[in-house]
Amino acid sequence: MAAKINKFRRDLQKQLNPSAYMNFFAGCSPRRSEYEEVPEESYSLPYHNNQTTNSANGDVMLKIDPVPLREEQKFPQEKWKTFIAFLLLVANFILATVSLALVHERLPNYKPLPDIFLDNVNPQDWALNVSEVLIMITVNFCILLVILHKHRYIVMRRIFLIVALLYFMRSITMYVTVLPVSSTTYYCSPKTNSTSPLVLAKKVFQLLSGFGLSINGKHTYCGDYIYSGHTVILVLGYLIIAEYSPRRFYVLHWSAWLSALVGVIFVLIAHGHYTIDVLIAYYVTTRMFWTYHTLANNSSLMKSTATNYLSREWWFTYFKYFEKNIKAPVPRQYEWPLPWPRQLHSKLPNRES
Repeated sequence: MAAKINKFRRDLQKQLNPSAYMNFFAGCSPRRSEYEEVPEESYSLPYHNNQTTNSANGDVMLKIDPVPLREEQKFPQEKWKTFIAFLLLVANFILATVSLALVHERLPNYKPLPDIFLDNVNPQDWALNVSEVLIMITVNFCILLVILHKHRYIVMRRIFLIVALLYFMRSITMYVTVLPVSSTTYYCSPKTNSTSPLVLAKKVFQLLSGFGLSINGKHTYCGDYIYSGHTVILVLGYLIIAEYSPRRFYVLHWSAWLSALVGVIFVLIAHGHYTIDVLIAYYVTTRMFWTYHTLANNSSLMKSTATNYLSREWWFTYFKYFEKNIKAPVPRQYEWPLPWPRQLHSKLPNRES
């Protein structure tokens, strides 16, 4: 049978031109056996037509394009939103100082309230200074971390907004319920028995000039107890460092945690706050930080739905405004913020670590 087919081919090839001959047999060539060995020259890969032939030995070389890398997600800087968040922070910090200035005039002349910790520890005024030194160290580490972060404007506005919300709530809680002074050794300025705008402005300016710290002698007004501002900054500083610093910097994370713990304990040793102030501050700060970042890291939670109970937070509208263009966890990436010196740009790891 095969011999007859070959004879038929030779006879037909003599009668037809080469192109007609090839067209005739294009679709009727005998099928290779399932077990017939196929020469390497006939191998072909689907979807790759860019072949190059080596003229030396006639081998066919296939050029396979590399698989393109997945494009890195871009996060908009939105500097103007960061500026708005900063204005909210300043406004609420001023509101908290105004609240303190008003509370100072309403201080009751009572002895310190019973407290399980304060009643068993003698007040040590120097301990408050130690706590505030730890606050300054933690804040400076946070500032350095944010500056070196690649997405620094996103991190900044998150911090500004969270601190603004915490101080807004603090200005309300310490105003509605005024507690007697917790320390018998802390100096409180005499009451002026006046809440005129001019007197109030002087008090606010004095508090702002000292950044709310007692170590510089500017914080001489009492009554800002529920809840503890020192605890807010110490705990929030640790949360920021743990969230946005490299994972392998575990020594830094543990140091920040230990600094927050020691700072809070020293506030209590100094009788700067009641124990309830510290506990409420810890709870409110951690819930605010973790709830905010849970919403920010899950785009499905940015919509107000019947099953998304987190969207019922009173600050959810502000959150959506600042986070609507992010919709993903911000990666731990870092870069030198200045165009000079150029050598530092290659030394900082621009990746999650």
